[in-house]
Amino acid sequence: MEEVMKEVMEVVMEEMMEEVMEEVMEELMEEVMEEVMRSHDSVKLIKFADDTTLIGLISNNDESAYRREVDRLVSWCSGNNLELNAQKTVEMIVDFRKSTVPPPPPSVMDSPITSVESFRFLGTTITQDLKWEPTISSLIKKAQQRMYFLRQLRKAKLPAQMLVQFYTAIIESILTSSITVWFAGATVRDKQRLQRIVRSAEEVIGRSLPSLQDLIKLLLRSHLRRRHMRPSRTAERSLRETMASQ
Repeated sequence: MEEVMKEVMEVVMEEMMEEVMEEVMEELMEEVMEEVMRSHDSVKLIKFADDTTLIGLISNNDESAYRREVDRLVSWCSGNNLELNAQKTVEMIVDFRKSTVPPPPPSVMDSPITSVESFRFLGTTITQDLKWEPTISSLIKKAQQRMYFLRQLRKAKLPAQMLVQFYTAIIESILTSSITVWFAGATVRDKQRLQRIVRSAEEVIGRSLPSLQDLIKLLLRSHLRRRHMRPSRTAERSLRETMASQ
């Protein structure tokens, strides 16, 4: 029993750190998005820590703005003593046209960029067809692994309220990871797979738990409230400049 509790505490601490980091990342990403750098309306540059993502909207097969921004990024990094890792740089094309000819990939440091069908962005797998099954399958696998500890705690006769708290912190937090991004595009089958984890937890705990549909509604309301209440960095900077000039 002591070994089980030790493993549970390790998992709890790991999940608590991940949850804190996710909140910090979310705050930083919102700030970064408000200060996104770009030289053309069809191109966005998203920067987080040491990861940089360049998004380009290609219209009428005109890639000039996108490629110009790639060159601009390479030049900026070189001028600021930053070295891009060409081997870790990839390009993914999302194109739903029936007949297409993939354009040649741009180059970074004289090395052509590798074209991929999917990549992980802040813990979420984005695919060419914008399907969310890989992300959801990964979340389900991780949640199922955590269910073992919930069952062990139940065997140890912990109170139902403590089991609910453990579920909320360790299992529900996994199921809702980036849920505001992928839930609307998830298939009925994938949503049912996720909900089965919730039902399994209900059977172990012996209490009703919020459905994913209820959770997404709560999270969206929370996001909207925070966005409405928290001023943007641009507004804060303008306020500071106004106060400094007085």
